[in-house]
Amino acid sequence: MATQQEDLRQRPLPSKGEAEQVGGTVDNATANVSLKRDHDRGAMARRGARSLLLALSLPLSLTLLAIYLFGHRHGVHDGHPRPSPPWYLPQWILQGMSIVSSVLMGLSAWLVWAEGGFHRDPQALPLYLAQLGLGLSWNPVMFTIGANWVGSAVMVGLLGSLVGCYRTSRRVNPIAGDLVMLCLAWAAILSVINLRVLSM
Repeated sequence: MATQQEDLRQRPLPSKGEAEQVGGTVDNATANVSLKRDHDRGAMARRGARSLLLALSLPLSLTLLAIYLFGHRHGVHDGHPRPSPPWYLPQWILQGMSIVSSVLMGLSAWLVWAEGGFHRDPQALPLYLAQLGLGLSWNPVMFTIGANWVGSAVMVGLLGSLVGCYRTSRRVNPIAGDLVMLCLAWAAILSVINLRVLSM
């Protein structure tokens, strides 16, 4: 113990220049860590923005393509149009809500992906892809091809996949679940239209 105290007394104090050099090294290291942290945050923000753009643009572009290729031709059989019944929603509402629904589902899927939901729950991605495919195929099957019973089966599958999406997304992110619930409400309205078409 005495020897250590003697060593400390005999050890010379650092000069002012040495102290400034050590302090400068510490400051530089802190600045480098701060710059690296800022760079990592910027890179994460850019990756997040790119993935969000992809999550929104992919379903939106597919929906717009389906509308462009097929549209909604309610009541057209053998080339002779029939007047639409009073309960039938106008074409612009059906198309507009299909666009809104696809964007909301894309945003919900992105929120789930951002929190690792697709990795934690292996059912999440197949359910999302299933509702996307069924949602895109319902309009052409029902109104362009006129296969009403097949359209009904597609609608049942769409509702089931949306319920599954709601359950999986709600566990990961409540906001994502709320977005899916809005799309589920729209699908319920479409299912009523589906039933009315079958009863015609």
